[in-house]
Amino acid sequence: MVPHFPGANPRERASIKRDDSTGTSAKPRLRLRTRAPGRPTVVAACCLVLSLSAGALAVVPSAQADPPDPAAKKKQLDSQIGQSKAELAEASDQLGKSVAAYNQAEAKYKAVQARYAVAQGKLAAAKAADTVAAGKLRTAERALRTAVAEVEAGEKLIAEKRAVAGRAVRSAYQQQNSLVGLAIALRGASPADIATGMQVQRNVFGIQGNAITNLNNAQAQLANRRVKVAAAEKAAEEARAEAARTVRQVTALTKQVAADKAEAAAIAQLKLVAYKAAEKEKNNEQAQYNALLRERNRVEQILIARARAEKAAAARRKAAREKAERDKARKEGRPPRQIPDNRDDNGRLSYPINSYITSPFGMRFHPVLHYWKLHDGTDFGGGCGTPIRAAASGVVTDRYYNGGYGNRLFISHGVIDGSSITTVYNHLSRYKARVGERVSRGEIIGYVGTTGYSTGCHLHFMVYQDGRVVNPMKWL
Repeated sequence: MVPHFPGANPRERASIKRDDSTGTSAKPRLRLRTRAPGRPTVVAACCLVLSLSAGALAVVPSAQADPPDPAAKKKQLDSQIGQSKAELAEASDQLGKSVAAYNQAEAKYKAVQARYAVAQGKLAAAKAADTVAAGKLRTAERALRTAVAEVEAGEKLIAEKRAVAGRAVRSAYQQQNSLVGLAIALRGASPADIATGMQVQRNVFGIQGNAITNLNNAQAQLANRRVKVAAAEKAAEEARAEAARTVRQVTALTKQVAADKAEAAAIAQLKLVAYKAAEKEKNNEQAQYNALLRERNRVEQILIARARAEKAAAARRKAAREKAERDKARKEGRPPRQIPDNRDDNGRLSYPINSYITSPFGMRFHPVLHYWKLHDGTDFGGGCGTPIRAAASGVVTDRYYNGGYGNRLFISHGVIDGSSITTVYNHLSRYKARVGERVSRGEIIGYVGTTGYSTGCHLHFMVYQDGRVVNPMKWL
């Protein structure tokens, strides 16, 4: 008798490692069809969301880690554009949140660093402006002091000019008499004496005029110097205001730079914590992936052995029927009739539930571990409790719980078109059919659930052909 799958024995369930049958990628892409009711979107959509698929038969072996041929790869990538939301619904919440937290911390850290760099640049510019403003202030104050000194010197000079002019005026007033010339003439002075007297008079009047002119010039210069003082005072005041502004700006920017630096340090610590959490989840994912490969190889060998046994038994039964038909035909004296294969579906399977596809069969690329893996079945959307029906008549060979696939149920349909066909129904909420029971096409065998690695109610439907997983749509 062909043995059951690992995990069929309840005592073995505790030793089964968690795995996942979805094999979904982490890059956001549009879904092909509407998501199953009740299936939530994973919070970490904007970040690298890891697939966390560790299903027993869900992953391509390491020897087949390279992507498919270019044409097939292009077809897969084109189809993946519409599959993101469905795949996100199959991802690990914890790993997705860890990676999202790290990415958010990284983005925030970069933003703070950029703000810190800008603040440093502004601070440097403010310090340079402060230096320039201080220089302007010193120059303006020197100019003001010079202008004030010139005004003071001008005022002193004017005082001196006024004194000189005053003496000249008093002297001229004392000497200036309209009878001087006449007095000189009446005293019988000689013509030479008269000429000398007239010259003295002219000299006195000349000194008076020069003193007044010098005084007027000194007053004009003083007025100009006072204008310069006013301008210098205004320039000095503006320079003081500019210097005060730059000092305030330097002070504020210094505080901002310090705050940004402290915030960057705090975020760097948070980023480190998030990184360690994401790295831990990544290591867990790698460990689960390795366990997945071991589980896959073990279960695949069981399926292959079972397929060989079924095909051999079917060949023996057909040979026996053909021999019986030949013997009967010989007795009846007629040619023997062809014996058809035992099947009730012309080689086709029925849909297990009447619903839409949320995630098709196909290759997925792990965004963190960087390997190609297979989403080993077709996901159908459906609310928890929706009846699941047998895709064809057959015998229930196994049912058990697995950490990734949840509650699983296997039905062997025998040999169809020369191939041993087994269908598997995953994430069931509960069973209806029992192991060893023969079921008919369309008979209810269980109910949709979200057990195992699943974030929403759906059916993960798988088809094995001669013990190896194939695209279910090939047979539906």
